[in-house]
Amino acid sequence: MSFADLGLAPALLRAVAEAGYLTPTPIQTQAIPFLLQGRDLLGCAQTGTGKTAAFGLPLLQRLQHHRQVGPRALVLAPTRELAAQIHTSLRAYGRYTSVRLGVVFGGVKIGPQALRLQAGMDILVATPGRLLDHLERGNVRFAALECLILDEADRMLDMGFIPAVRRILRAVPAQRQTLCFSATLPYDVQSLAAEILQEPVRVEVTRPATTPLTIRQVIHPVDREQKANLLMHLLTSGSMEHVLIFTRTKDGADRLAEHLTRQGHVTGALHGDKPQGVRTRVLEGFRSRKVNILVATDLAARGLDVAGVSHVVNFDLPSVAEDYVHRVGRTGRAETPGNAVSLMDAGEWEMVCGIECLTGVEIPREVVPGFEPSRLGMRVPTVPRRSVRRWGPSPRAWRHRW
Repeated sequence: MSFADLGLAPALLRAVAEAGYLTPTPIQTQAIPFLLQGRDLLGCAQTGTGKTAAFGLPLLQRLQHHRQVGPRALVLAPTRELAAQIHTSLRAYGRYTSVRLGVVFGGVKIGPQALRLQAGMDILVATPGRLLDHLERGNVRFAALECLILDEADRMLDMGFIPAVRRILRAVPAQRQTLCFSATLPYDVQSLAAEILQEPVRVEVTRPATTPLTIRQVIHPVDREQKANLLMHLLTSGSMEHVLIFTRTKDGADRLAEHLTRQGHVTGALHGDKPQGVRTRVLEGFRSRKVNILVATDLAARGLDVAGVSHVVNFDLPSVAEDYVHRVGRTGRAETPGNAVSLMDAGEWEMVCGIECLTGVEIPREVVPGFEPSRLGMRVPTVPRRSVRRWGPSPRAWRHRW
């Protein structure tokens, strides 16, 4: 099937072709026809499978005529970076249409955003907190709103945005098209969707919370105090060219980035305490490969599309299993090969068990010679070079094997 077979307008087909997309992805093939019909939709697909185009293309087609005063569509995203990325993608898809776009998020001055809102736009992309600021100041009204999109809905739940989302829902018309997109569908997301969607179509192009088959996953058991040394060993002895490293805390991201910089790696750090200007520069540097290694918290785990990430490294395993799916989804995007490496210490057994139970995949364990862990409940024997140890998902069974 081609994009033309989906019933898209010539202006959109031209923009899609210039962006280098030849055939639609499964989520686009299944979702676009329903969205062109005006149906509500709950979409679940792995990260990197084209969800933005899945809702963006029919949205642009619907809004390219009959301008109204206020925003006719609202896209809510959990992070500033994702909001900016969605805005950039929609601009590219709509370059040959007359649809006006805008984006608002925190960390920057609110005045210029207010002026842009007052000038009028068709599609507004926003983070919930900053949008509430504009609503309370009277800078935006949604009387003409026709479509509401919640992107990465599970992340908005995790980040505590649901009260803000509910306040926004009270400010938009009850009669509208509503879409929810996410890579995972926990109970809370499905409950929220049941409240706000009217007779929705449910589109799942993969089992919820699965990882792409193009990603090679491996876990390296190691003592906590040896993680930084093991990471340096992997960076210098392997083929890690464009690396995204995840830590659990903001301070941990800063400390690890400083350590890698002192060791001669061009490294940046990305987390919520960084000023927006710094966050933008670091992310652009990573995209352009001026920065080879990006150390980040889960701020960068959801929805960010950076081409050519060769490796995702979980320096700290996430405490929420769903976050692992989003993290590793930063590599292996658009069916390209990728690598996900996790450094696991003795206190992270249960996290690994939760991840394997969620994804239904047994992740191979590989002990790196010279970094054999010493605190796994028993003394670890010497492991020959290139030896790969594999166990089932049960931490108890794994400890017994040691």
